[in-house]
Amino acid sequence: QGAGGPPPTVTVATPLSRTLAVPTEFLGQFSAVDTVQLRAQVGGTLTAIHFHDGQLVHKGDLLFEIDARPYQIKVAQAVATLRGAQARVSLAAQELWRAKRLRQDDFGSQQVVDQRQADLDAAQATLAGAEAAVRDAQLDFDYCRISAPFTGRIGAHQVSVGALISGSRTGGSANSLLATLVSIDPIYVDFDMSEADFVTYGRAHAHDAAPPAVEIALGESRDFRLRGTLDFIDNAVNRASGTIRARATLANADAALTPGEFARVRLPLANPAPAMLVPDAAVMSDQSQQIVMTVGHDGSVVPKPVATGAVTQGLRVVTAGLDPNDRVIIGGLMLVRPGAKVNAVRGSIKSDGPA
Repeated sequence: QGAGGPPPTVTVATPLSRTLAVPTEFLGQFSAVDTVQLRAQVGGTLTAIHFHDGQLVHKGDLLFEIDARPYQIKVAQAVATLRGAQARVSLAAQELWRAKRLRQDDFGSQQVVDQRQADLDAAQATLAGAEAAVRDAQLDFDYCRISAPFTGRIGAHQVSVGALISGSRTGGSANSLLATLVSIDPIYVDFDMSEADFVTYGRAHAHDAAPPAVEIALGESRDFRLRGTLDFIDNAVNRASGTIRARATLANADAALTPGEFARVRLPLANPAPAMLVPDAAVMSDQSQQIVMTVGHDGSVVPKPVATGAVTQGLRVVTAGLDPNDRVIIGGLMLVRPGAKVNAVRGSIKSDGPA
């Protein structure tokens, strides 16, 4: 207001009253539902890689091939041994049949029958071992082809074609790491809530029939357009940090979200309750507090310290410091200073959500 000039005109409105579950915001990080290190289970020379690093692959897709010729030879050897065992079983069965016929005609002894029965039992045991050896050799042969166990995004290959790799069925770090595969859809977002927030959540949602929905924004964005479902809270509070791990699951059909990426997670901890909302631009900050400018009964500007919550329905939640009938300055803030007279014009506060 200049010397002798008219007071500046500002737009004022009373805080918007809503009954809502005010969400609490947490810092989260995306993680894969499934992660697997693809390791060789047989040793040999790597002969082929069937993907590009970072590619999306589908369950069953062939990824790596190891030289299978040595294992094919072992299969052939095992099959040959199996055929010999089958022939011995057939011969032992025939000899037992003859011994029994001779015994029936009193031309043979029971001892011979017993011996032939033992020979057949031994031959059948050898046959069972030969059959198992064929399956064992075939398993090693099959392990020469490494396929994707699930649909996801594969990382960089860790070995090159022509490299001699090590592997065994017992697994472990001694087996050559070929690549890492992570699932993409759905995807987790993990976050930690304080013990106090956990207690508040438990009281409000202990008897919910369905898990609550969460809102998610990427990185530093305030656009909480992603939706997920809270599906896990850990069974103990971390003593060192005083927090408990929670997790939500959300769809990622377009593979736009990546494990390890940071996110903001909003979760309604308490039951719906009355709340006051003002435009986020109406909340000013100084070094120690947040302030909302109001117009008093005498037409002068009155700053009010406030406590605020999250932004919801496009507006800032005010948890303390305002009265329902306060005239909040929502337009012309740059023209005012505390104690100055203003010309207040009534406006209205509108939200993005339902009334």
